Amino acid sequence: MKHILTMNDLSNEEIYGVLTRAKEWKGKQVPIVQDRPTFVANLFFEPSTRTKMSFEVAEKRLGFNVLDFSPESSSLQKGETLYDTVRTAQAIGASAVVIRHPKEGYYHELVNGVSIPILNGGDGKGEHPSQCLLDLYTIYEEFGTFENVHVVISGDVKHSRVARSNAYALHRLGAEVSLSGPDEWKDNTLPFPYIQIDQAVEQADALMLLRIQNERHAKQVNQSHYLEEHGLTLARERRMKRESIILHPAPVNRGVEMEDELVETKRSRIFTQMENGVYVRMAMLQAALQEGGELDAYTTEEHTHLTK
Repeated sequence: MKHILTMNDLSNEEIYGVLTRAKEWKGKQVPIVQDRPTFVANLFFEPSTRTKMSFEVAEKRLGFNVLDFSPESSSLQKGETLYDTVRTAQAIGASAVVIRHPKEGYYHELVNGVSIPILNGGDGKGEHPSQCLLDLYTIYEEFGTFENVHVVISGDVKHSRVARSNAYALHRLGAEVSLSGPDEWKDNTLPFPYIQIDQAVEQADALMLLRIQNERHAKQVNQSHYLEEHGLTLARERRMKRESIILHPAPVNRGVEMEDELVETKRSRIFTQMENGVYVRMAMLQAALQEGGELDAYTTEEHTHLTK
């Protein structure tokens, strides 16, 4: 494993390897064994709270030195390209870069010239592999399998990079995937059935609500009726299966995508997702940086019990 740009870059074994390592590290002290300083650059060209802080905590727990970056005070203001920014990070000693960028597929212009791992922290409407992996971990932690777990991804599917990454990965691992949301936000390129929210709350084992991506809409959307028509109300939550869970990549638009009271209700795993994100990102960084060898570190007996 080197670059982690899309979920398609990861085999099922590599996905289970990341989940296994995250499970090993959750709640434990991580032994730091390094014979030289390791630097990782976080290059975020879009606002981020959870992903950026989570990667930074993951990097520091692994004993890495974090090279922070602010587009507003960087040489981008002098016309520097993304490629030259990344090559600069590599030249001054970064061993990996984490990049979030508004351009979908930004990494295509980098991969042939950059020799250090690139971890995609989100590319436009493209993909968000670290969010996907932490969602997978949270679902696996809950159900112990993906087989026949019905996951409904609901909301602004069309503009969500989380929806795309999760839908394909969950389907590949054996989950049943359905989508839900307003007609204008459907992504008909995704080969999964759409169901109404009232049907979704009754059928889902994991109901994954999406944030409304206001910044990606061509025109302002009237959200006054969204909760009643497409969101998770208190009445709908009472119709969910007893053991079903609620997921959301956050930030949550409280009172719009879901009732405020449900954000921290017993079946909500939203803050658990954030906690799990640190361990998953630690595992991603280790896998990406592992010298020479993708699967060797993970093809262990401990790994085997997480495979199908």
